[in-house]
Amino acid sequence: MPETGRHSRPSPTNPNGATCKRRTPTGDRTTPPVGCGARLLVFQPKLGKDEVKAKVDKLYEEAEKATEEYDGAEEKQAKLQKEISAIQDSVAHGQQELNKLRDGLGSMATAQYRSGGIDPSVQLFLSSNPDDYLDKASTLDQMSAQQVDTLKKVQGKQRELAQERAEATGKLKDLAATRTELGNKKKEVQGKLAAAQKLLNSLTAKEKAQLAAEQQRASRSPADRVNLGDAPTASGRAAAAFQAARSRIGSPYVWGATGPSSFDCSGLTSWAYAQAGVSIPRTSQAQANTGTRVYSVSDLKVGDLVFFFNDLHHVGLYAGNGQILHAPRTGTVVRYESMDTIGGPFMFGVRV
Repeated sequence: MPETGRHSRPSPTNPNGATCKRRTPTGDRTTPPVGCGARLLVFQPKLGKDEVKAKVDKLYEEAEKATEEYDGAEEKQAKLQKEISAIQDSVAHGQQELNKLRDGLGSMATAQYRSGGIDPSVQLFLSSNPDDYLDKASTLDQMSAQQVDTLKKVQGKQRELAQERAEATGKLKDLAATRTELGNKKKEVQGKLAAAQKLLNSLTAKEKAQLAAEQQRASRSPADRVNLGDAPTASGRAAAAFQAARSRIGSPYVWGATGPSSFDCSGLTSWAYAQAGVSIPRTSQAQANTGTRVYSVSDLKVGDLVFFFNDLHHVGLYAGNGQILHAPRTGTVVRYESMDTIGGPFMFGVRV
């Protein structure tokens, strides 16, 4: 007789036909198949304006560091290309000299042939491996002094060309690796900037306006008065470099740029000193080794290079009274700024 009074409900099934087990008071914890029950949704809390700004500033700092590495790779690439070109020119010139020497040996052979046959020694002059011949002292005795001198020049030129070709090959490999590094750094910079922009895009219109207003207050125009005190300039050329940089206040920061309309940090300092007739390296790390270091802020003079962060990835020009003139980062312009708000520790200055 069928049982009455108790009804068992059939187990539900998911869209795939699998049976969904229920949790019971007895502790059945069988994991239900996909599609059973409600989905668990995880919501990321929306970041506030200050949190976004902190993350964006960090990304911009990382992008600036990668930019300096990109600049270094770009500078190395240009140097290698110049060196390779010089070596190739030298090899071409050396090959012409070698051909002339060989032509001279050929003329000797012709003269000897007309006078009664080619001397065995001259045959060896024209061989593909004269080094073996020079090792044979008995044969050297048969040569004239002019022939010996010419053959030695041939050998010397061959060795010289072989060394130069080997050097060029090595530099070409280095150049290929540098170009790869250049491409990787470019992708890294672009990735950091894209991530920062994505964060900025998450802000409301009101928050974006607030951030823009803060940035506008930080980016003073050339007409704004900045109390630079009365610190002396480091030298005539430092004064000229500083004045050149002042003329670029308001120019946008663009990673990898060296002026005259846009700059990154080391692009501004190298451009400014170039206007003063002084050539300094392209990157901040290399610029740190261009002159005499000044470790105390109180000893800094206007126009000194000033370096920040432990890895020296940011550089500017000292302006006086604890202020620097620099190209800060993406989204900013060349401006004055307190050394206390750079975002990283002051390491030292350099007097060029």
